[in-house]
Amino acid sequence: MYINSMGHYVPADRIDNAYFEKLNGLTPDWIVQRTGIQTRSRAGEGENADTMGLAAIDEALKTLPYDIKEVDLIVSASYSVYDTVATLAHVAQRHYGIANAKAFYMSAACSSFINALEVIEGYFAAGKASKALLVCSEHNSYYSNETDPKSGHLWGDGAVAFFISKDRQSDGDLKILDVYTEGLGHIGKGPAGVKLRPKEDGITMPDGRDVFLHACKYMIHALRHSLSNTGLSSDDLRTLICHQANKRIVAQVAHMLELPMEKFMNNIEELGNTGSASAPLVLSQNINQLVKGDKVALMVFGGGYSCGCFIVEV
Repeated sequence: MYINSMGHYVPADRIDNAYFEKLNGLTPDWIVQRTGIQTRSRAGEGENADTMGLAAIDEALKTLPYDIKEVDLIVSASYSVYDTVATLAHVAQRHYGIANAKAFYMSAACSSFINALEVIEGYFAAGKASKALLVCSEHNSYYSNETDPKSGHLWGDGAVAFFISKDRQSDGDLKILDVYTEGLGHIGKGPAGVKLRPKEDGITMPDGRDVFLHACKYMIHALRHSLSNTGLSSDDLRTLICHQANKRIVAQVAHMLELPMEKFMNNIEELGNTGSASAPLVLSQNINQLVKGDKVALMVFGGGYSCGCFIVEV
């Protein structure tokens, strides 16, 4: 598989740590020490998961080497959707006039993007599609409870869009070397680790320590599977990108892999936890820092639980 083009959208508004001290008693220094977050992105008035997703697609269209109407598969992936019936996939299909394409929404918490990527791989292998649009938009602030001292201060908003093809379309394509995912609902707190129940209390993380421990362990677990599948080692990677849940998780992953933090790309300091959009969003933001031949591993861990990794070559 090949990434033909990518784009992202991040709202202009930023919410600093001092904002939360009035709401849940957490001091700015405590938040930085425990999460690494300085500010978080916040969708503005009139913005939602759909508008952010379309903006990310518009950005990706600037470098797309073919007509968007050639897309025959549209997948929207997230957990903080604007509408669970009129999904972003269908909104995008209508907005861009993409006829004769399959369109659907899927979710696996913060693993949603990479699980959707693997589904697309399956459609390509089955010969049922050849060009796909994967759009991932997270409007966490729409659901988060800012007074919750356990997780209300973590969340940021943002979106990312990838155009993906079965065969190479241009010299600028990134090659996807491997995609690996695994469901982990049977470990730790599993489905009780992170929850989103809109009519009850929004996004909650009842046991952050359980999430922390398993995120560190299983992002490395997924990375090792992908490295084994490709015959690569961590030394072959130009950089690594973790799900941007907590800067301390990234630091622990780096420590466990015996790699310097300088080898990891992050945006959590500015944007907070942008959910399943976070790791691919970091890649899209930093693609101009990479050169031909560079290999990048993206590792994720999702509430529920689940993990995944995919490796791309520039």
